[in-house]
Amino acid sequence: MASILLTGGAGYIGSHTYVALTQAGHDVVIIDNFSNAGRGVPGRLARITGAPVTCLEGSVLDAQFLDDVFAKHSFDAVVHFAALKAVGESVEKPLDYIETNGQGLITLLRAMEKASVFRLVFSSSATVYGIPDETPTPETAPRRAINPYGFTKIMGEEVLEQLATNDARWAFGTLRYFNPAGAHSSGLIGEDPGDTPNNLMPYIARVATGDLPQISVFGDDYDTPDGTGVRDYIHVEDLAQGHVLSLDALLRSSQSHLVNLGTGQGYSVLEMLSAYSAACGRDLPYKIAPRRSGDVPIYCAAPEKAKKLLGFEARRTLQDMCSSSWNWVAQRPRGN
Repeated sequence: MASILLTGGAGYIGSHTYVALTQAGHDVVIIDNFSNAGRGVPGRLARITGAPVTCLEGSVLDAQFLDDVFAKHSFDAVVHFAALKAVGESVEKPLDYIETNGQGLITLLRAMEKASVFRLVFSSSATVYGIPDETPTPETAPRRAINPYGFTKIMGEEVLEQLATNDARWAFGTLRYFNPAGAHSSGLIGEDPGDTPNNLMPYIARVATGDLPQISVFGDDYDTPDGTGVRDYIHVEDLAQGHVLSLDALLRSSQSHLVNLGTGQGYSVLEMLSAYSAACGRDLPYKIAPRRSGDVPIYCAAPEKAKKLLGFEARRTLQDMCSSSWNWVAQRPRGN
């Protein structure tokens, strides 16, 4: 098959994508600086795949490191995850996000150009839609930056669009994720935020393990079936498969594409709580809190384009997400 460089491949989505790529027959090299990944992840990936893992420690901001990696390996394409990703932290540290997510992408593209590697799958986000005018939200919806993290993803998309438009050598798969959730079926890898989680499912998981006292439900008076916010959650293993399909399309056709990766099916906060309570075997405590500024009642993907272009369709259920997450957090080695 193909030889792939996977940046940020020891992180949450990156590690699951490593498994999916190797199971599809690709030869994968990981680079990661472990700023948001456990050092035990490569070893656990080796257990899942039954094969040694090549993982090189370094940053996409380090041009010499990248040049050395490309000099030692003959890659066909890159799948790029290495970035900072917390919305709240981006508001506190905007320059860090612009440097890592913006300059890191440019440095990587420079190294790719030197090595004559012109295919890249880019980790984008539904955050680029800001507060969307319509939901389900199609790829044609306007891009709006309402925080520095979202700005860096829009910036990345625009850089790739300029390259692809003006230099025919390049082709990109831009993937806008909605809400990744769950863990690998083996229970060996999953989401493990270093501090208090920003996203709902890992926060619920911390309540389920007793690390946090209760969940705050921000608003119960939205125009939704139970009054709480509805979001499109996609199982991380489905998301990983989307990257394999995107990569295969790039290698097959050399045509760029930009698609949402979601289910098109929304679940409310209370539905998520109920499903996770069933997975862990106890009712999880929560309190109703005031609405947060900027939250919208319903936020879901229009998934049709990914199905048409890539043959992508999310197959795992909310119950699969919750049970796999619980299987992971109930046994995970903390900080590894």
